[in-house]
Amino acid sequence: MTAKRDKWGVLMQLLCLLLAFFMLFPILYACSVSLMEQKAVLASPPHFLPPEVTFENYVTAFTRTTLPRYMVNSFVVAVICSVSRVLVACMSAFAFSFMEFKGKKILFFLTLSTMMIPPDVLIVANFTTISQMKLVNTYMGICSVYLVSAANIFMLRQHFLGFSKSLKEAAAIDGCGNLRFFFRILMPTSRPVVTTVFLSSFVNVWNQYVWPMLVTNKNELRTIQVGITMLKDRESAVFGPVMAGVVVALIPTVLLFVVFQKQIVAGMMSGAVKE
Repeated sequence: MTAKRDKWGVLMQLLCLLLAFFMLFPILYACSVSLMEQKAVLASPPHFLPPEVTFENYVTAFTRTTLPRYMVNSFVVAVICSVSRVLVACMSAFAFSFMEFKGKKILFFLTLSTMMIPPDVLIVANFTTISQMKLVNTYMGICSVYLVSAANIFMLRQHFLGFSKSLKEAAAIDGCGNLRFFFRILMPTSRPVVTTVFLSSFVNVWNQYVWPMLVTNKNELRTIQVGITMLKDRESAVFGPVMAGVVVALIPTVLLFVVFQKQIVAGMMSGAVKE
């Protein structure tokens, strides 16, 4: 029986590695193309590894466009939106989890119902509103539609519902008010989940393309995802600089995952085991 379990475990690990390779293959191939010469990219049959490594595509990417400026813009927008999402989600989830007020269930249902509306349906209405408020070509105009996320509110509410009610009641008996309980007890114990919410929001906003492209027509305010499209050559198919820009855009999100990997895993597994 033990031998069968060991074989089954090895097969599962091999299957997971195979699936991971298929998922990572586009990223690995993009890195490979970014290091190829143009003739190697268009060769038939295609090269999966660069015959000769060259960094000319990266030089072209940084000289043809202002990639550092685009990355700063994306970083500013992503940080502002992620902080806003975390604050709003934490406070809303606290109210939905620990407080009783009239219309609580209806309000929570309306919050969840916003997740059923495709974002593309609201683009025209959102752009009209932002234009009337004279927020085009501003950071606030880019951030406006990403400041709140119903999915984050739902995630944190579900986590808070698993919090010990007796501890909340004991804190109230000892004179611990809602604000003190929120900042001194609830938030420190929920740090892995809050970190996961922040990082997922950061990656989500960092990868946005359509809305930042619509509300910006000044080069100095464009984000990295919009800036990558400017590396395309309309006269010929030049993929090397584009892939170099894609790799550069991936670096911040990969670094975030590497640095906060333990917190992300802890946040994802926090609700998996109940005492």
